Amino acid sequence: MIVAQADDFEELTILRVSSSSAPQAVAAAVSKSIFDSHTYPTLRAIGHGAVGQAAKALAIARGYTAARGLDLAFTIGFDTILNDDGKEISAIVFHTFRR
Repeated sequence: MIVAQADDFEELTILRVSSSSAPQAVAAAVSKSIFDSHTYPTLRAIGHGAVGQAAKALAIARGYTAARGLDLAFTIGFDTILNDDGKEISAIVFHTFRR
């Protein structure tokens, strides 16, 4: 998990999801971030396998949060980041919020 500063000085939690990430573990991290830290995390995924795992995790997280009375929703967007070689690559980001 990476914690960064957002433009409006709110704490931004970024969860990096890989193709080998367990969706249940990511869903638990999303739920924990919301209920323990009171922050809605952003999931970042690079590659189709990672995007699939992130989507599964968010579906599971919706179930976890719904049981506690919260309707979790998300928007999907793109982000450009630098890889290990210094090249720019595109990532899919899922911004979570309460509906």
